[in-house]
Amino acid sequence: MNYWLMKSEPGVYGIADLKRDRQTIWDGVRNYQARNFLRSMQPGDLAFFYHSNTLSPGIAGVMKVVKSAVADPTQFDPDSQYYDAKSTQDSPRWQTVCVEFVEELPNLA
Repeated sequence: MNYWLMKSEPGVYGIADLKRDRQTIWDGVRNYQARNFLRSMQPGDLAFFYHSNTLSPGIAGVMKVVKSAVADPTQFDPDSQYYDAKSTQDSPRWQTVCVEFVEELPNLA
């Protein structure tokens, strides 16, 4: 098992959203190094959910990778800010993972 740090702005998608939804895909990543880390993640790996770009940044909770090698659907949606015209269904450029809520921390770490 590996451990990861994954970040999101709480105003966009925070730990409370994941707790409500129980599972989500970690879409919209458009950084090649981060994409390569996402490609390395395996089911069962744990990730710290980091709230970034906020007055009090920090680790807000824990989530678990439940599915890997997921093609990020936003790359195919021309209405998405994450659309990538060079990506195709046969050869997607952007992969991600599906994560599941594990725990919300009572205080930011």
